[in-house]
Amino acid sequence: MLNGKTILITGGTGSFGKKFTKIVLDKYPDIQKIIIFSRDEYKQFVMQNMPEFQLHKDKLRFFLGDVRDKERLMRAFENVDIVIHAAALKQVPACEYNPFEAVKTNVIGAQNIINAAIDCGVKKVVALSTDKACAPINLYGATKLCSDKLFIAGNSYTGFKDTKFAVVRYGNVAGSRGSVIPFFQKLVAEGAKELPVTDIRMTRFWLKLEQAVEMVLEALKSMKGGELYVKKIPSMKITDLAKAIAPNLPIKEVGIRPGEKIHEQMITKEDARNTIELEDYYIILPQIFPEKIQIMYPNAKFVENDFEYHSGNNDQWLTIEQMRDLI
Repeated sequence: MLNGKTILITGGTGSFGKKFTKIVLDKYPDIQKIIIFSRDEYKQFVMQNMPEFQLHKDKLRFFLGDVRDKERLMRAFENVDIVIHAAALKQVPACEYNPFEAVKTNVIGAQNIINAAIDCGVKKVVALSTDKACAPINLYGATKLCSDKLFIAGNSYTGFKDTKFAVVRYGNVAGSRGSVIPFFQKLVAEGAKELPVTDIRMTRFWLKLEQAVEMVLEALKSMKGGELYVKKIPSMKITDLAKAIAPNLPIKEVGIRPGEKIHEQMITKEDARNTIELEDYYIILPQIFPEKIQIMYPNAKFVENDFEYHSGNNDQWLTIEQMRDLI
């Protein structure tokens, strides 16, 4: 599927980018090249010298740039077949305090990716989304929802070009820097006497980085243009997560933070009428001409009209032992 192709990853020095690069290089030895597009030269230097990439270093290219800079994207996208858009400002408090910066990166950046991909003849673009984009209650989620809408609508702007856009949405990744797991582990290492939990009712989706990569590869394989993929993944109570990391420490409820939800939401009831279900994932079809994509998934069925998918009503749950294995 990817042999002979050139892939560019925006935000490629992040947790997802590094894992995606490693898996793709191992799985597709005849890939043309992978371009790591990001704005931090030190992170590029570190990634370039990581032992796991030395065997395939002739396949890697590093391109400094920012998704806010369309001219730089135009240069970077030349002769690129596939773009994986992972770059974003992702910290909820930082986006709340710096809203204009979040919009420039997450919204204007998405627009730049779409225009550059179409103009440069990129074949497929997969943008990474987040549960916070579903019924957002904070600025980060709102910018990512806007980004998702832009990428889906991008399929209507291609004209005679054959560029296709799709979005992949998932929850907390166990191996990423942004999850609560490293925070808890740091507290334990520093000798904390208790673990702070914002609300004991809280639940979260969890998946491994490898699963996130597999979902993007599945999207690249099956996408027709306009899909928003939601992977079926297990949930866990935040209190059980704390017990998995530090079973002997008491839990202290400290109060929910601004912009935080009790349960992570992936699909709302309002999206249900445009959502089809397959064995391992759901697809939210575009609101404009959804039937054009639905007929391309003959094995799929529509979910019930009152269906919603969040971490509190999930039918898959991680045990404490399974979470320890995941960590």
